[in-house]
Amino acid sequence: MIIKSRAYPRAALIGNPSDGYFGKTIAFVLRNYCAEIELYETPELELLPAERDETIFNSIEHLVDDVHLYGYYGGIRLLKATVKRFYDFCRLHSITLDERNFTIRYRTDIPNRLGMAGSSAIITAALRGLTQFFGIQISRPLFANLVLSVEKEELGIQAGLQDRVAQAYNEPVFMDFDYNHMMQHGYGIYTPIRIPSDLNLYIAYRTDLAEGSEILHSRLREDYDSGKPEILAAIREWAELTEYVGECLRDHKYEHLSAYINRNFDLRCEVCGDSVSPKNRRMVDIARKAGASAKFTGSGGAIIGTYEDEEMFRNLQQKLREFSVEVIKPDIVTEGNTP
Repeated sequence: MIIKSRAYPRAALIGNPSDGYFGKTIAFVLRNYCAEIELYETPELELLPAERDETIFNSIEHLVDDVHLYGYYGGIRLLKATVKRFYDFCRLHSITLDERNFTIRYRTDIPNRLGMAGSSAIITAALRGLTQFFGIQISRPLFANLVLSVEKEELGIQAGLQDRVAQAYNEPVFMDFDYNHMMQHGYGIYTPIRIPSDLNLYIAYRTDLAEGSEILHSRLREDYDSGKPEILAAIREWAELTEYVGECLRDHKYEHLSAYINRNFDLRCEVCGDSVSPKNRRMVDIARKAGASAKFTGSGGAIIGTYEDEEMFRNLQQKLREFSVEVIKPDIVTEGNTP
């Protein structure tokens, strides 16, 4: 039997990047793209490479293009770290795994290294496949923690819980990373919410740029740990913006939503300005000049915002495509499947 499992890219509507610092965020996953794995029993354990794991190139230029698109690391390390961390989790919780081996392969069409949680989607899909293969059930909060541990503890990637929570829950989530709750339970207060269908949302991402999130998170962590006042104030304000947006969604009152979304990005520039590239700033500026609101979906390379009507959306598409930016309407996942 071949087990297939999927995970989707994440878009942070508001509050990021406060999720790693006891803040609050709202995020969802979208069905427009996905990471998928296939897993089946075999005599030996084998991890099969995909496109982003190429080691043979037609030329130096081909190698350089590959690095620009995928970085220096492909997806095999994600699979390897996921299997290892899953094994550690089972041992820690006295879960006995049978001695079957398997082959696992992955594929993904999630825009890479553009702040849409493409790497954690691969990990999430792989972990779902492993739990299915071995008949293991993991609660959604712990599932999200386990995915994060693959990246932070196994691979040394600075990241927050938000992406993994949205991908674990498979529906829009209001996340409160309350300090006391986190210290007591190891995870935040996660409340599934509805994003109304009459809210006009777009997502735009660069097709000529790929950048990791490590620089932003490393700098933010240093400033937070040193108690930099402006960083602590920013995290409090991001949490307040999340509360405001949560009320807007609940009451279907959108008149202030655009201002809250824009403020999220502007505040980020005030405290983390050196981590925002000129191309990313220009993408936000173009969207706003077209009348839309705009902020990062994650750490950079993709933005999310609201627009008023179809005429504005078409104008947004036209203006951004001139600068190698693709614009889509997110197909928000709402099924809430438990991994």
